[in-house]
Amino acid sequence: MALEHRRLGKHGVLVSNLCLGTMNFGWHTSKEDSFAIMNRALELGINFFDTADVYGWADEHGRTEEIIGDWFAEDKRRRDAVVLATKVFNPVSRNANLAEVNSDGRSLSAYKIRKHCEGSLSRLQTDWIDIYQMHHIDRDCPWDETWQAFDNLTKQGKVVYVGSSNFAGWDIATACQEADKRGMMGLVSEQSIYHLDNRHVELEVVPACRHYGLGLIPWSPLGGGLLGGALEKYESGRRNNPDFVKQVEDNREKLQAYEDLCREIGHPPGEVALAWLLHNPVVTAPIIGPRTMEQLESAVRATEIDLSEDVMARLDEIFPGPGGEAPKAYAW
Repeated sequence: MALEHRRLGKHGVLVSNLCLGTMNFGWHTSKEDSFAIMNRALELGINFFDTADVYGWADEHGRTEEIIGDWFAEDKRRRDAVVLATKVFNPVSRNANLAEVNSDGRSLSAYKIRKHCEGSLSRLQTDWIDIYQMHHIDRDCPWDETWQAFDNLTKQGKVVYVGSSNFAGWDIATACQEADKRGMMGLVSEQSIYHLDNRHVELEVVPACRHYGLGLIPWSPLGGGLLGGALEKYESGRRNNPDFVKQVEDNREKLQAYEDLCREIGHPPGEVALAWLLHNPVVTAPIIGPRTMEQLESAVRATEIDLSEDVMARLDEIFPGPGGEAPKAYAW
């Protein structure tokens, strides 16, 4: 295994098997360092970038998209080298805007999808979004309205593909069936939280993605740092905020077994966690969110790790997951 380009689920577009998450840009990572990380990502072969209209909240919503847009503007060739994904659903409050209920609320209304798409295009300094993702499900808005809005954007050339994020398995199925009734392509990808210590998606989201041909894009692949050598960082005092301390103490026994296994096979815990996800054929690309260049380089090294069947079995023992796919996980 190595860094490679693969199809996004059943679809024709080729994306790198690591997706560069940008949530830290403008928050924990300066604009200058964000530019350097994006430059290096392209050099390494990472062509899949993910962001959202709400990222940048340490400054204001949309700041991260602005940083990416400035990077595109610095060298016009970069836009064609990147498969760009952003999101819509959450409030996007901008300092220059008046309060407005549709922007300040959460929804997938046609009004909001059109308006927020225009906002993202402006901040990203691009004419199109490759994958426009619904950041969450909106069960109060009819699919007739939501799919018509995405269809209009697609026909206008402003959106190429539509994806989802944080959808349940039945939300994926409903969205795909409703799109099919309208002769539309439907969803191409699903972003879900998925890592060794949170395997709930294996019950229904993973099989739904497989059935409908969606590429699964796991977010938080290191469990917020829990799987990145948490015991060592905790004991050295590098990660000693109260929430992290409690998380480590609650999971100390399995973290010890996990980090012992990683030492045994000679790979850092964070790289093993990414490699484990990459061994799942439904996973297209885990989303990495590097704050530093070293974190980016480490993530790329994970693509070169080949975990043996024995190691995969031992990881299952430490982090057993839900017991398989529904309903066999809990019924006959």
